[in-house]
Amino acid sequence: MKKLLLLSAAAALISTGAIAQSTVTTTTGTGHATVQIEPEYRTKIKTYVTEHHVQPVRTKEKIIVGATVPSDVELEAVPTDWGPSLTKYRYVYSGDRVMLVDPGTRTVVQEVE
Repeated sequence: MKKLLLLSAAAALISTGAIAQSTVTTTTGTGHATVQIEPEYRTKIKTYVTEHHVQPVRTKEKIIVGATVPSDVELEAVPTDWGPSLTKYRYVYSGDRVMLVDPGTRTVVQEVE
């Protein structure tokens, strides 16, 4: 009986730890790769935009996930402190939203919420 209780307690602790360290994974649903942004990096991204007074771009069409960013919109380099998995992307700040963009295709792959 003690072994069963001990195993149950250990399993509960392990599963709790796994939940606490989970990564937010969002799939764009348009066939693009999944972009994983951990909560701590989401906070860093929002703080960066606020502290650096990033000016939003203005476009005729709303920039959304899956859309192609117009060629006249400058894509900004992702700072390294946003996380190592994001540095291959560029970003656009549009309408109070940070959008991660695949620089090769100029396709928006993720909206940072």
